[in-house]
Amino acid sequence: MKHQLLFVDDGIAIIRLKGELDHHATQMIRDEISQTLYSGTLRAIIWNLQDLNFMDSAGIGLILGRMRDFVPSNGQTVILHPSETMKKIFQYSGLGSYVWTTTEEETIAQLGGILNGQ
Repeated sequence: MKHQLLFVDDGIAIIRLKGELDHHATQMIRDEISQTLYSGTLRAIIWNLQDLNFMDSAGIGLILGRMRDFVPSNGQTVILHPSETMKKIFQYSGLGSYVWTTTEEETIAQLGGILNGQ
């Protein structure tokens, strides 16, 4: 599992997940994201799943957990480019409204941020 955590102006983070997201990979990602969330500087997280081939229940738990952590600060969560199977899982998990069909740039613009670099 590879991941990339990017920060955008105005408190937006992009998390690009690649490969397979299982129980072992989620702990490292959870720790990294939680530190940033608890710093209070984030207002939105964009999960880009375009290059993610597999995600087990731990991956769903990772995203749900960060959403729960975000509640006190009214942070926004957006999920981009899930596979068809993942999209169904998000629908059944009650997360369908968080799946957007926009690009990263369009999503950032809709969230009120500006993408600087890649």
